[in-house]
Amino acid sequence: MPAFSLPDLERLLVEQQLVEPVRLQDCKRSLGGRIGAEALVRALEQQTCLTSYQAQKLLAGEADSLRVGRYKLLYRNASGSFARVFRASAVDDGQIVAIKLLRQRFADDPRTVSSFKREGELGKRLKHKNIVPIYEVQSDGRQHYFTMEFVEGGNFRDFLKIRRKFSLPETTQYVLDLAEGLEYALGLGLTHRDLKLTNVLLSAQGVAKLVDFGLAGQDSAGSAMDDDADRAIEYATLERGTQAPNNDPRSDLYFLGAIYYELLTGRPPYPATNDRDERKQFSRYRDVRPLRSVDPGQSSTVAAIVERLMHITPQARYQTPTEVLADLRALLPGGPPAAVPAVPVASPAAAPAAIPTVICVETRLKQQDALRDYFTKHGYRVLMLTDPIRALNRTETDAIHGLVLIGDALGDDVGGTYRTAVARCRPQWIPVVLALSPELSDWRDQLSDQEHARVLSESVTLRAIRTAVEELHAKRSARVS
Repeated sequence: MPAFSLPDLERLLVEQQLVEPVRLQDCKRSLGGRIGAEALVRALEQQTCLTSYQAQKLLAGEADSLRVGRYKLLYRNASGSFARVFRASAVDDGQIVAIKLLRQRFADDPRTVSSFKREGELGKRLKHKNIVPIYEVQSDGRQHYFTMEFVEGGNFRDFLKIRRKFSLPETTQYVLDLAEGLEYALGLGLTHRDLKLTNVLLSAQGVAKLVDFGLAGQDSAGSAMDDDADRAIEYATLERGTQAPNNDPRSDLYFLGAIYYELLTGRPPYPATNDRDERKQFSRYRDVRPLRSVDPGQSSTVAAIVERLMHITPQARYQTPTEVLADLRALLPGGPPAAVPAVPVASPAAAPAAIPTVICVETRLKQQDALRDYFTKHGYRVLMLTDPIRALNRTETDAIHGLVLIGDALGDDVGGTYRTAVARCRPQWIPVVLALSPELSDWRDQLSDQEHARVLSESVTLRAIRTAVEELHAKRSARVS
């Protein structure tokens, strides 16, 4: 039963703009006589003035959960550990959107809220036909949310339950769509970090779209989660087992291959499980049955593409989404001819890093974006962190081209952080550049340049920072040779 009277219910429905006053009165008249709040809710649901989700919440006395900002929630579409996704409608113009809403238990945790909003802000930068666009990032009291395109269709897991498997041409087109989205994101310095069937939506027009770049943002801001949670368990296990750097773009390609495999065969390449310990077993990802042993009807060309995408050695995979696009296009009707892609067997130690990586320590969003855009434009992959200790830890696990410390992000211990960075980066000869603002220029006399480190305090431009990184890296290369 509703936790409010009939007059309270009517007032709530009108004030929250859940039901138009005219339709409310028409519904009341159709019932006739004396009615109660529950009867009115049931009648409004039957006459499609309320959705089943809205009716359920009203009958449970949870009306306050039906409005978020200027949107009324219509249905719940998905639910995760940190957030829920709803289909919603704007009360002013009727626009249909998807809303990702942070769970209330995290609403007062500043780090989680910041990480969630960062996910939304990063997503707003991604404007590509194969990536679900994010429109706005907002807060309404303790409700933190962002709005996205609502894709009429469903995710690949839902479609597979119905279709069992897809044909080669349509599957290849979908995977090509995803590779194009990954290629675009990587051009902005972002990887997906959680590629799986449920994070791919298939529109009514047959276009595959990536959704939920949430874990991409964890390398760009402080997170309330631990290091393994910053990466999907599958990604963390794969990268640890292959000694690949965290946030390796080639990890996305492995899981792109896993999607290709399952759409073609109707069977996952590794056993499906919700058990965390099983998901952390490296053998799960290493011992994948060859595609043609599961589906002998698939061509050797298709099998070679899938197996190269999912090669357990990162250096033997396609190195970028761009590489796999040519082979995928050749499989489509009318596509350009291409040789069967050979799976490379080069020694991992001899393979060069795909993209040079620079770590930047900065706390201000505007400056983060400027650094990321500039270095990405000049061919770098950028890891943007707010915690200098976490950044130093990454220098010991990832292949890093340079470490950039922005003095204003280091608090009161600029000198101590710089000296620690110099010491910890010396064994691997990782270039360290400290950029001081005019307000911090007094530190310049207290800190000394090193063979692999430099302090900038005058005319500190983005170009000056990059130049310093590259000059120090050139010294490193000359030293090694």
